[in-house]
Amino acid sequence: MKEQENVKQGSLKKGQNKNGEGKLVPCLLIGISVLFLLIMLVFPLVEVIYRSLKEGFEVYQNAMTASNTLSALGVTLIATVIALAVNTVFGLCASWLLTKFDFRGKNVLSTLIDIPFSISPVIAGLAFIMTFGRVGWAKPLIDWVNEVFGMDISLVFSVPGVVLATIFVTFPFVSRELIPVMQAQGSLEEEAAAMMGAKGVTIFRRVTFPHIKWALLYGMILCTARALGEFGAVYAVSKARGKTFTLPLEIDALYMAGSSDSITQAFAVSSLLVIMAVIILILKQVVEYRGKREQ
Repeated sequence: MKEQENVKQGSLKKGQNKNGEGKLVPCLLIGISVLFLLIMLVFPLVEVIYRSLKEGFEVYQNAMTASNTLSALGVTLIATVIALAVNTVFGLCASWLLTKFDFRGKNVLSTLIDIPFSISPVIAGLAFIMTFGRVGWAKPLIDWVNEVFGMDISLVFSVPGVVLATIFVTFPFVSRELIPVMQAQGSLEEEAAAMMGAKGVTIFRRVTFPHIKWALLYGMILCTARALGEFGAVYAVSKARGKTFTLPLEIDALYMAGSSDSITQAFAVSSLLVIMAVIILILKQVVEYRGKREQ
């Protein structure tokens, strides 16, 4: 009897020790995660907002309404909207092609979509310069088009170049969100709809789209966030402040000016990107919640 009681007491102590360890490890991991997020994300963003308003709201307002800031905001929005529209169409077409059809070169196409993930954005910008710049192989073609149609098209050091660079670095985001969802969906429903006489557009609208709408919206949000914050590729093809600079480039120019006023203006313009990022984050959480709720 005494031996059984000792065994029971020993097992209880082991269970208590395990419970203590089981609570300690999650708490430790949570503490490390929260501390890391505070140091790496929260505190820097709060510092940006504080520095932007440190000199008063009037200084902040003047920085936000400066001509270079408004020009950078306009270029950023133009590049973001066009890149989002192009990549949404491309992402839908590429995802539907890769998940619903079998063809030669399927794996090659899937690999090519991931190129912007593996190539530095600066290299992408330099590639555009070497392709469409003064010594690029496409320069004679651009000159011929300008001469024939009486146009003045320039694809580097111009807004079109900024748009092209933004499209390049953001085009995988929509397709990479859609492909896993469409693969999980399969093609049985589309095939059944086709056998019943439905056309391609009707099949997509009534069968495919309801399953992928949240993944599509999520990919569009990621694409938008990436486009708003792009620096490297845009920096390579944009050299005229007040004409082709985006918000990240304008922030860099203000900060590198070195004066106290320009640094304050840099933080003020940075706060605009922070506000956009918070809005995008809220939209991302809403989309994730709605998607999980429907599933």
